[in-house]
Amino acid sequence: MKLAALAAIPLLMQASPYSTGFHTEDGVRVVRLHDTANRTEVAIAVSIGNLAYAMKVNGKNVFWTPFATLAEFKAKPALAGNPFLAPWANRIEPDTYHVNNKAYLLNGALGNLRRDPSGLAIHGLLLFTPHWEVTAAGADDNAAFVTSRLDYWKYPELMAQFPFAHTVEMTYRLSRGVLEIETVLKNHGVESMPVAIGYHPYFRLHDTPRDAWKVRLAAERHVTLSPKLVPTGETTPVTLPDPVVLGGTQLDDVFTGLKRGPDGRAVFSVEGVREKLSVAYGPKYPVAIVYAPPGRDFICFEPMAAPTNAFNLAHAGKYADLQTVQPDGEWRESFWVIPSGF
Repeated sequence: MKLAALAAIPLLMQASPYSTGFHTEDGVRVVRLHDTANRTEVAIAVSIGNLAYAMKVNGKNVFWTPFATLAEFKAKPALAGNPFLAPWANRIEPDTYHVNNKAYLLNGALGNLRRDPSGLAIHGLLLFTPHWEVTAAGADDNAAFVTSRLDYWKYPELMAQFPFAHTVEMTYRLSRGVLEIETVLKNHGVESMPVAIGYHPYFRLHDTPRDAWKVRLAAERHVTLSPKLVPTGETTPVTLPDPVVLGGTQLDDVFTGLKRGPDGRAVFSVEGVREKLSVAYGPKYPVAIVYAPPGRDFICFEPMAAPTNAFNLAHAGKYADLQTVQPDGEWRESFWVIPSGF
């Protein structure tokens, strides 16, 4: 359903205390989810990667972004807010990757690959794509939500790099001050499709300097990385203190062996004096990346369906848990952003 059609049915969007609204700002399609009881508002730029760029609690943005306006973001998009990494997250080394015992070659001439400083293809193909379409939205007594779909299979330049016909559906759901991000992958092809997606959300606190932030890591294993930040296939026990205080610390680490509660979720968190931000990973996100570079007022808790370079690690026998979607099947998982004290 087109955004204009959804905007024409406001009666479905106004059930107290939740509401969902639509507008265009600086030429960008925006959906806003409201939770008045918890003074929380989430803003999603549908036509810039379906990216949530704001989650304001009492006027304070839980997400980090360097942009003052959407026009600035649209003119020169960069990682901020809640970027979606697909059809692979993080790096592929080399440009040849293996799936179902077949070799596939990335084509740099198509112009849709991002490269890291080492020249490796990074973060997939969909970061800032305009191809998302809102398909459902609403609000009731329990939540405000919006669902968008990306028909990956329709675009030859995408299929040329990752030739697995599929659809992605993403739902942002705001309930009781908590934001759930649910992702569904539907495989329309005749072969199994590997799942190595992830998210790269940027978070910040407002009541405490960055160097005093305290980080709790819900993981038992630390993934060993090469100088190019690609897993070697080895892991070691996590030896970081609990909590990790960010002063004098740089984190750009991959973790497995996530510690989960009775609900199956693994919770990573950062806290200041009063403010606390937690990210809960559903069971199909078995890998966590934590990124907190020195001198920057943000931290990233990144839910990952697989480690970096998972296609090639699995082919080499160094990663046995690569998830797949069978023909006509689907993969579904969520993570949750849980602010408190803001």
